[in-house]
Amino acid sequence: MPKIIAVVNQKGGVGKTTTVINLASGLTILGKKVLVIDLDPQGNTTSGFGIDKSILNKSVYNAILGEHQIDQTFQSVHLNNNNKVFICPSTADLSGADMELFDIDDREWILKKSLRESNLESFDFILIDCPPSLSLLTINAFTAADSLLVPVQCEFFAMEGLAQLNRTIELVVERLNESLKIEGLLLTMFDSRNNICKTVATEIKEFFKDKVLETVIPKNVKLAESPSFGKCIFDYDDNCLGAISYLNLSKELITLNGGSFIEKIIR
Repeated sequence: MPKIIAVVNQKGGVGKTTTVINLASGLTILGKKVLVIDLDPQGNTTSGFGIDKSILNKSVYNAILGEHQIDQTFQSVHLNNNNKVFICPSTADLSGADMELFDIDDREWILKKSLRESNLESFDFILIDCPPSLSLLTINAFTAADSLLVPVQCEFFAMEGLAQLNRTIELVVERLNESLKIEGLLLTMFDSRNNICKTVATEIKEFFKDKVLETVIPKNVKLAESPSFGKCIFDYDDNCLGAISYLNLSKELITLNGGSFIEKIIR
């Protein structure tokens, strides 16, 4: 099976979806085959890849309810470098999934079971975009994942949110997925001109030490603009600081997992 990484933070607005879209695209540029599972009912990752959610008749919702195998729901997104990212999209139907799954036996393992029953051996990485809440969908992502990537916005309440998330992870490891690891904490929206940003980044690195990834994602206008055009940052502006940072993150992630990469021409 491919490496399954859930991108998660119970706090919203930390750059989670931006990270999923651009990390998936960066890994693809470096020669990896990537599947994205949009497990957030808001479906921002789906629309951020330029997919029209209103015309979809198969989504992750149908896979979770057992109506289709998850590999029957895939959409492919073509990048400017002639490669493609695969996505299991989200629609508004997913917002009611927690209630529909509540009375189902083994409801915490539904996503993991669906992944095991599908033909996914050709993928190198699977990235799961989680909701910004501790819902049954998030628990399913934690149970299915090998590791967690945690985007952390460099702002005042970051440490408080991390403490809450850490307690959740400990419970999941104890009760549901004892092999779950922290892939890394990713500092996002970093502004070197802001003293609070620098202070928070320093405190996080001192407290979490080697769990903090070396790559730091800066606050970047192009990163904020690109989803509204349905494009990853590499297709929107591959020379901006945001694109450079996410390509570096992709290289770091591949290296941490003992892999190698070939950087392809983006344009």
